[in-house]
Amino acid sequence: MNVRAVATAGLCLLLFTGCQAAQSPTQSETGAETASAPDDTLRLLYWQAPTILNPHLSSGFKDSEASRITLEPLASFDAEGNMVLFLAAEEPTLDNGGVAADGRSVTWRLKEGLLWSDGTPVTAEDVAFTYEFIVNPEVATTTAGSYEIIDSVEAVDDTTVRITFSEPNPAWYLVFTGTEGMVLPRHIFADYNGPNGREAPGNTMPVGTGPYRVTSFTPGDVIVYEANPNYREADQVAFSRVELKGGGDATSAARAVLQTGDVDYANNLQVEAAILNQLEAAGQGQVVANFGSLVERIIFNFTDPNQATADGETSSVEFPHPMFNDPQVRQAINLAIDRDTIATQLYGPTGQATTNFLVAPGPFNSENTSFAYDPEAAEALLDEAGWVDSNNNGTRDKDGREMQVVFQTSVNPVRQKTQEIVKQTLEQIGIGVQLKSIDASVYFSSDPANRETLDRFSADLQMFATGNTNPDPGAYLKTYTCDEITQKANNWSKSNYARYCNPEFDALWEQSAATLDPEARRDLFIQMNDLLINEAAVMPIVHRADVSGVSNRLTGISLTPWDLSTWNIAEWQRP
Repeated sequence: MNVRAVATAGLCLLLFTGCQAAQSPTQSETGAETASAPDDTLRLLYWQAPTILNPHLSSGFKDSEASRITLEPLASFDAEGNMVLFLAAEEPTLDNGGVAADGRSVTWRLKEGLLWSDGTPVTAEDVAFTYEFIVNPEVATTTAGSYEIIDSVEAVDDTTVRITFSEPNPAWYLVFTGTEGMVLPRHIFADYNGPNGREAPGNTMPVGTGPYRVTSFTPGDVIVYEANPNYREADQVAFSRVELKGGGDATSAARAVLQTGDVDYANNLQVEAAILNQLEAAGQGQVVANFGSLVERIIFNFTDPNQATADGETSSVEFPHPMFNDPQVRQAINLAIDRDTIATQLYGPTGQATTNFLVAPGPFNSENTSFAYDPEAAEALLDEAGWVDSNNNGTRDKDGREMQVVFQTSVNPVRQKTQEIVKQTLEQIGIGVQLKSIDASVYFSSDPANRETLDRFSADLQMFATGNTNPDPGAYLKTYTCDEITQKANNWSKSNYARYCNPEFDALWEQSAATLDPEARRDLFIQMNDLLINEAAVMPIVHRADVSGVSNRLTGISLTPWDLSTWNIAEWQRP
């Protein structure tokens, strides 16, 4: 994909002018037809197995991917940044009156005759209810942060919904679009808009508007879908059945689509480049790399995971981390990360070493930052900070505390090899490292009762990949504001897993949220990125592609950085 094309189109959205709206996702062939496989069943393999089918209650893309097959937003964005309509009948613009001239509201019109998969009519009340569900603190959704800019959502009539913002909002298209914009049916969730939100049957047997509907779901294993007879273009859906198998590992998933041809599509193939090349040579499928905003990063825990409050909360803001609140220590670790080796040896053409938190769209990718692998400079910083090996045991210490850290991530060969490289270089500068690997279905589960999740972050360092899911990065950068700190008080539902809090960063974000001038907003976004990097508040490692395996017998795949890979599954077919 052309990142610059995405960036240019994304910037036109900032100007309130509205890009050319595509009426349906673009089809693009991913390979030539090969023989066999039943034409009426589409087989998907997600080695990171989905565990819940309500994307507003999950922090993992794996769950949103599975949800996206049956749930839809008002609109989304293709790889060029053009708006693509789903439930919406037209793109709001200044010219058609959809976007208010003062930036305080946006009005959407729904398509006529929309039905939920159970036959219930879709109305603007469903959109208004979805907002109420998302922002209800008792529900504690993971997407609430993106919707806090809203003052109210009003169903003007059955097919018209008006969203009013608390202040002029240049990024009106951040809500109800793309990955975090999926609309929920009011009649299914109305009785679960509270502390019982995670108990709703619709979380595992969703009622949606998409081309397929769920018939059975075993969390962590198999989801079976059938064609949705109430879909607005049901006659164009190519498959009568979709089977999504979860579990296994990334390499096995790659083999199943590229070498053996057992499945049609495999998601998130975080596999070493050399292995992918070998498997692709079998000729059954192709590796498709979608470069967007995804950044593999290591984050610091700014709180102490080894101390607990009176009510048992660890990694609490009450207890700052004994090492990482010192910027010299963070900079030292940053200098000991060999990004080039990780990118070259493990990712190859599907990854580029980076130090930027924000990498896409292109105009937002800062040119002011740089990285270096310099263990000697790292050692000098630790010496200066008072961390020395006073007892000659090979590990630095200070005030009786050994410099030992726990470094966690999900189970995946590339991530484990990355961990080993990081462990080796950190131990060379006198930092002891204990590695921890957690099954992806647990790590990304958003289960507030489980201490092993990404959200709870009960370690010193952790690694994962994410990025902005919209051409406007405002919501993504908000994740490092003080209000977004995940903690027991918000049921660990927010996205500032690091528990980083800097009033200067918050002030920049507040300014960006109220600035209508696109160039001024761009400058503020870059300043925020640079502040995070210069403070070593986060350590980006690799700007990595979202890699999929696609069978030669499957066409219609059209990947975009601004939505999930299943966003246009209605277009997937066999010739």
